[in-house]
Amino acid sequence: MSDGLRRSPGLHGHVEGRDLGTSVTVLFVTHDKPGGGPKLHWHPYDELFVIRRGRARFTVGDEVIDGGPGDVIRGPANVPHRFEVIEAPYEAQDIHLSPEWIQTDLE
Repeated sequence: MSDGLRRSPGLHGHVEGRDLGTSVTVLFVTHDKPGGGPKLHWHPYDELFVIRRGRARFTVGDEVIDGGPGDVIRGPANVPHRFEVIEAPYEAQDIHLSPEWIQTDLE
């Protein structure tokens, strides 16, 4: 029996809400070195970044936000965003307000 957790390159793992009968998808993100992070992309739904450890610089539309432990940063639906780790190790849970992970890369 599957626990619903999937492993993806660059991620510790993720679980899609549809696999659990919920309307949120959760990604478990870790980076061991500064400079890590996703390419510029967008989603058709909001995303929340919950930082547990380390620091990252987020670009959300035209805004640049430095975040650290305890911060929650919102990436609004349809707004291009990315982050770059500036202090490692970095750990976060990224909450996608959708039962499935949908991402359009721009880079």
